[in-house]
Amino acid sequence: MTVSGGEAVLFWVVAPLMVLAAAGLLFARRAVHAAVCVVFVMIGLAVLYVAQEAPFLGIVQIVVYTGAVMMLFLFVLMLVGVDAADSLTETIKGQRWVGILLGVGLASVLCGVISQATFPPPQGLAAANEVTNPVALARIVMQHYVVAMEAVGILLVTAALAGLVLTHRRRLGRKPTQRALAEAKVAALPSGRTLTPLPAPGVYAQNNAMDTPALDPQGRPLEHSVPRVLRIRGQERSATELLTAEETLVPRLTAPVDDPETAPEEER
Repeated sequence: MTVSGGEAVLFWVVAPLMVLAAAGLLFARRAVHAAVCVVFVMIGLAVLYVAQEAPFLGIVQIVVYTGAVMMLFLFVLMLVGVDAADSLTETIKGQRWVGILLGVGLASVLCGVISQATFPPPQGLAAANEVTNPVALARIVMQHYVVAMEAVGILLVTAALAGLVLTHRRRLGRKPTQRALAEAKVAALPSGRTLTPLPAPGVYAQNNAMDTPALDPQGRPLEHSVPRVLRIRGQERSATELLTAEETLVPRLTAPVDDPETAPEEER
């Protein structure tokens, strides 16, 4: 087998790029970047197939792997979201060692099978690229397995439509109008919902904190003005403490000022 100068140049240009893309697959932090690296490796492999005078394998490599498998992978990424963060914490203890043992076992089995395999004598590129091979493959697929091919096609179309429905599930119904939203809020009043936003925490002369409830027009503390997290933790100021602070503050502010030195700092 002789290799021409053009084939050698093409190999030494494409092969290092494929190795870099494979390394990018291993070290990529985002799934989209890893998918793009895999696509680059598959396209480079198809180019090498065509350079080795195997155009059918190159076309199948692009159509099946690059055009179908990787597009399906990217389709799943679009459904899940590219910003989904992966947790690096082991949820199952010891799963890393189990994975290593299974990988070593699988590698041992593959090595044993490959060492015992026997290969037929090479037929040459002329026999491999004969017209009868693609034609025979087409006849087998479209004559003997036509029902299975149609079923797979229907399944893929159904999966694509289901993905579109899941992606745009919020647009299935009519967009609610302002009147419909207002009527829904009024209908939820008996269940404890409010029409207006909840009041903000109180701001007083002695306190300006998130744990201080606001007061209604009657002077009663509003529990819902304090964040729910503080109420669950028990970090909310009690109404008795708040009213006691107000009762001690009001006489000081309303008392007559005789000596400016003893007057509250706010009145000077």
